[in-house]
Amino acid sequence: MGPGGVDDIWAWRVRLFAAISGFVGVAMGAFGAHGLRGQRAPELLAAFQTGVQYLFWHALALLLIAELWRRSPDPSLLRWSAAAMAAGIVLFSGSLFALVLTEQRWLGMVTPFGGVSFMLGWLLLARHCLRQSRTVP
Repeated sequence: MGPGGVDDIWAWRVRLFAAISGFVGVAMGAFGAHGLRGQRAPELLAAFQTGVQYLFWHALALLLIAELWRRSPDPSLLRWSAAAMAAGIVLFSGSLFALVLTEQRWLGMVTPFGGVSFMLGWLLLARHCLRQSRTVP
């Protein structure tokens, strides 16, 4: 699809989600380091920090996916990869943040679904790269 097409709109949305995720990562990291210290048990603070780190890594991955998307003749796998990583951010990092803030341990049951979403996103990105390597001269 050419410039201004549906693919460009979706790539823009992925970049926007990545940028907002980066902002949330900074805010939550600062809150965890300054607002929660002494307020939560060390293992909960470690879980919070894990949520922040995974959020950042996957926000960066989404920026990479959006750039690949712009350059790809067939971004279909990239769409699914971006969706899986975005779901992973919400489910994995979001559940860890909610668990630490509310101390409701049952929220930890959501976290593995986010982890699986992250792994699926990476596998779909790898599949896209393998598919593209066949078309590179």
